Amino acid sequence: MDTAQSTHPLFALINAEISPTDYRHLTWEGTFEEYLDLVAKNPMVCRNAFQRTYDMILSYGTEEVSRNKETIIRYRFFSDSLEGGKDAIYGLEKPLSRLVMTLKSAAYGYGTERRVLLLHGPVGSAKSTIVRLLKKGLEHHSQTDAGAVYTFSWIDPKTEAHEPCPMHEDPLRLVPEKVRKKLMMEMNHRTNGSFPLNIEGDLCPACRRTYRDYLQAYDGDWKRVIQHVRVRRLILSEKDRIGIGTFQPKDEKNQDSTELTGDINYRKIAEFGTDSDPRAFNFDGELNIANRGIVEFIEILKLDVAFLYDLLGASQEHKIKPKKFAQTDIDEVIIGHTNEPEYRKLQSNELMEAFRDRTVKIDIPYNIRLNDEIKIYLKDYNERRVRGKHMAPHTLEMASMWAVLTRLEPPKKAQLTLLQKLKLYDGKSLPGFTEENIKELQAEALREGMDGISPRYIQDKISNALVHESDQKCVNPFLVLNELEAGLRHHSLITNENDRSRYRELLAVVKKEYEDMVKHEVQRAIAADEEAMTRLCANYVDNVKAYTQRERVKNKFTGQDEEPDERLMRSIEEKIDIPESRKDDFRREIMNYIGALALEGKKFDYKINERLHKALELKLFEDQKDTIKLTSLISNVVDRETQQKIDVVKSRLIKDYGYCDICATDVLHFVASIFARGDVRK
Repeated sequence: MDTAQSTHPLFALINAEISPTDYRHLTWEGTFEEYLDLVAKNPMVCRNAFQRTYDMILSYGTEEVSRNKETIIRYRFFSDSLEGGKDAIYGLEKPLSRLVMTLKSAAYGYGTERRVLLLHGPVGSAKSTIVRLLKKGLEHHSQTDAGAVYTFSWIDPKTEAHEPCPMHEDPLRLVPEKVRKKLMMEMNHRTNGSFPLNIEGDLCPACRRTYRDYLQAYDGDWKRVIQHVRVRRLILSEKDRIGIGTFQPKDEKNQDSTELTGDINYRKIAEFGTDSDPRAFNFDGELNIANRGIVEFIEILKLDVAFLYDLLGASQEHKIKPKKFAQTDIDEVIIGHTNEPEYRKLQSNELMEAFRDRTVKIDIPYNIRLNDEIKIYLKDYNERRVRGKHMAPHTLEMASMWAVLTRLEPPKKAQLTLLQKLKLYDGKSLPGFTEENIKELQAEALREGMDGISPRYIQDKISNALVHESDQKCVNPFLVLNELEAGLRHHSLITNENDRSRYRELLAVVKKEYEDMVKHEVQRAIAADEEAMTRLCANYVDNVKAYTQRERVKNKFTGQDEEPDERLMRSIEEKIDIPESRKDDFRREIMNYIGALALEGKKFDYKINERLHKALELKLFEDQKDTIKLTSLISNVVDRETQQKIDVVKSRLIKDYGYCDICATDVLHFVASIFARGDVRK
């Protein structure tokens, strides 16, 4: 069958996404002179690796986030729009901002381009994910016009064969040294004050030899030498080992520095006669192939000392020393990551002072904001990915709450609990605390987020709850919290029994918070009768109006004028802890608010006033809970009328709060058991 004429729907679907025009654009080839035309039109094609990386991040845009009277820049690149948020980073705006500012400094040539970027933090704090995003972003950026990168090949005049530059160098390195300054002055003039562009470094040993041979053959005629050069578009790719390198330490006995700087090709020694001929050398070490892009060092401080010595020159001088050859220039971002124990070893090793001096350390802590932590788990445990089971409301929230609590330092203010501190950090307001107080709390806890439970542990235990052998179709917070607690006995990273005990105590705090949350939800579901709420509010407002204006209220049943119903007003106000001494202030506040709305031609709605809304809900719940007889669920003796009322509450939980039939039933039984113990909110 002729595939070109195929009408198969699946074939057509695939073919529609493939464009030969795009392929030809990405595999552009031309002469050196044609490349100079490209440079003249867009001088930014000759940016260095730091400049290209910084521009790539900025190309996704930024937004300002205000927290505690501080404006933080959020870089949209780290939301991973390339893969729909698969590697999105949440809650690390400050560390990521420090990383981007370091790259910006390097892009402008202010000094940090001569440093190793070291991401430092506890296990599971997204260090690897950040580097993976940078590598993935550079790969994609090199396929766009804004991120176009070019390199060159040599054309053999006899065979017309192409010999690519083994280190993917910028074709402008072919420009003689004495001409570069004038050329770059012209290019920088055209960039209107953007990055300072420069042609730095010499050709790699292989290209240098070829260049020298042609120059000698043509008696120094550079123009004829360049005719053997074919410039081509370069697409960075980690899989193809082009411009993106990754190095992971192996067993100390098997580490070999040639893995970084390349090695001799012994099969070609016989062909070229000596092992010092660059044609008999493989320039395929990680530092060689990562030229023009980025190289990642996984657990960088586990490298053998000999490797770290190679990094000294690679970072400071942008040079590496392949075996049998002179120092070779490189242009790449060197970024590594490590955890705290390894970093402490580095600090205590006096022999590594030179390496420490060439390192820019950027702390990557755990999340300490609840909402950001929840987003991490929502990526993996959402309706699209979790099939056949329902995640009950607050399940991920409670697991996240416990994780964040383990990372927070106890507040020094005696009147503040750890849970309240978590809520303040999460943007909630508490009486007596301002944004300035939150900044003070953060300033006194400098190591916050550098210890505690890793997101990986939370993910493992949520997974356990999802694949539990029981036939339960709904996963509720208690299932996950029980998994979290059971796993503490065997947690390999907890070596201190005091920490283990503290984590268990925090689980109890989270369970108590969950009880309060579901009690409040059930209360709201019971009190969700709009008509009854409106009547109660109108009755309260009529009495408050009469009270503040020293008037009497007409009894709608008897038609008689009576004193304002103090008992009714206090029964509502007490629900939100308005003391007797402050009742007059609260009532005047309500009437002033209603009066201000009236002047604007607006009608008062109790839903606008959060405190009054809450008080009315609690009052209505108290009035209705006895008629619903929720506690009858415990005895399993429910009459038909009561069951109908309970079913109405359950339907509200399903419709308004995201419960399914199973977890709505479970939560009603759970709250009923609390009420049966007499643990009803006063």
